[in-house]
Amino acid sequence: MPPVSAGLMMYRFRKTGLQVLLVHPGGPVWKNKDDGVWSVPKGEVEPGEDLLTTAQREFKEELGFKPLGQFVGLKPIKQKSGKMVHAWAFQGDCDPTKIESNLCTMEWPPGSGRQIQFPEVDKAVFFDLDVAKRKVNPGQVGLLEELEALVQGNRS
Repeated sequence: MPPVSAGLMMYRFRKTGLQVLLVHPGGPVWKNKDDGVWSVPKGEVEPGEDLLTTAQREFKEELGFKPLGQFVGLKPIKQKSGKMVHAWAFQGDCDPTKIESNLCTMEWPPGSGRQIQFPEVDKAVFFDLDVAKRKVNPGQVGLLEELEALVQGNRS
């Protein structure tokens, strides 16, 4: 069974247009990677856990902000890895420079026996939609496109 994740996509409007909040994974594996590795804040669903509850928990754990608003379900997407991602969009705002992410532990370098700790998310940024489509994991572009269609439909 492929892993299942759930997440929230916060969006806002600025003079430049629609912006979405994406997160960059922390740790040495992702340190020097940029385009194609950002993500909607999300995490794995625990057995028996409600998908939206997971999405809200993960947002809080990865950013340190409690998500508030009206959550609009998006169509689940399947990433190249096979992982299914369920996501909800909501309009909101925050200061991404003030994130407080939970910590992860891993062996680094691999095979060294040395354990290091690092934030699960090392930065968060509101990107204009065209930039977000370049920055985000390619499997999640469909979420951005669906949000764009929803927002255009609600603003016309």
